[in-house]
Amino acid sequence: MTVAFFSGSRRRTAVALGAVSAGLLVLSACDKPTPIATLTVGSDSVHSEAACYNDGDAIKESQVQECLNKKAEKTLTVAPDDRIRFGVDPEIADNGWTIFLGGQQAEAEPYKKTYRTIPASAFFSSQTGETLDKAQVTIVENTGKKLTGIWHFQLKKES
Repeated sequence: MTVAFFSGSRRRTAVALGAVSAGLLVLSACDKPTPIATLTVGSDSVHSEAACYNDGDAIKESQVQECLNKKAEKTLTVAPDDRIRFGVDPEIADNGWTIFLGGQQAEAEPYKKTYRTIPASAFFSSQTGETLDKAQVTIVENTGKKLTGIWHFQLKKES
């Protein structure tokens, strides 16, 4: 009876091919990361992946309000005289993005650039005129009609 044996180099090649195949299988099961949004004040910055994202397609109408009401996981402490720099990945800017405050749209038209600066003081006064200590800021990617991504940040007023 004959037994087939692999030579040393063939065995190593077979093991290497098996490892590469297994690695590709594991990577194919991973989710593609969502685009990133970043808030920066001075040298402090926080960035986040989307709280809700559907690979660039519209978020289902039934999920929009729930997504807008999610609490922010990232917090940035700011002084009222600071300037907050907002940055988004180019694919977010291509569609356009708007800022929501407390789940409500704060501007009418989508912004189409990857970067903008807004004074922190704009986020710490309510419609009734009272001063706030914190504010939830939401970046919403939209095409003008459909929401395609939602990123949340908490701004905390420096004491």
